[in-house]
Amino acid sequence: MTAGISWVVLNRNVEYIAEFRRNTRVPIFGVSSDHEEIGRIQGHQFGSFLPKGGTVLHIQGPSESLAAKQRATGMYETKPADVQVKVMRAQWTEISSYRAVSSWLRLSTSHQTRIDLVAGQDDGMALGARKAFQELPDTAARQRWLSLPFIGCDGLPKTGQAWVKRGLLAATIFAGPNTGEAMEMLVKALQTGTMPPENTLTRPLSIPALDVLTSGQLEKARLLSV
Repeated sequence: MTAGISWVVLNRNVEYIAEFRRNTRVPIFGVSSDHEEIGRIQGHQFGSFLPKGGTVLHIQGPSESLAAKQRATGMYETKPADVQVKVMRAQWTEISSYRAVSSWLRLSTSHQTRIDLVAGQDDGMALGARKAFQELPDTAARQRWLSLPFIGCDGLPKTGQAWVKRGLLAATIFAGPNTGEAMEMLVKALQTGTMPPENTLTRPLSIPALDVLTSGQLEKARLLSV
């Protein structure tokens, strides 16, 4: 900072930004996804898919992950009271979710639990869960699981959004690009000589939009997106 070099932190909450900003005039700031809002949107999605209540198998990120905690906090704020959540832990990868769900399916309790929706805190984890159900040897059980809605988060164009269009996921949440937002803010700050806010949260969006996530409109939205 003493050398006049700008500093931008992406998708992290760090305490040193405030201290650095007190001792320099160069732009120093952070841009992050609004993980609690992502969770709130997913909680609303639960209600849209389960208007009469039900149980969600929710594959969450590692317990020590701040993003996983914030997404869970937001989800619990908005999910309907009659929607129950069964939590399963995985890393932020498709294969870790696949392994976690596959292990759970080998337990007798998995056959005694009624699940109405499968959700991941990440699109890859939602798809990994789906792949685990695809490998069930029992045809009836496999078809029952695969008939459920699978939803995820992050909504990148080539993964989550593409999987929604293909029908592999029923919905996702577009988290928003942090890098592009940060670069625009940095350029503006350098041109105007003003300091950006200490921390900026990008705005997530439901895909499809929450107002079309009803049983009558969901298939129409899917067809229009192809």
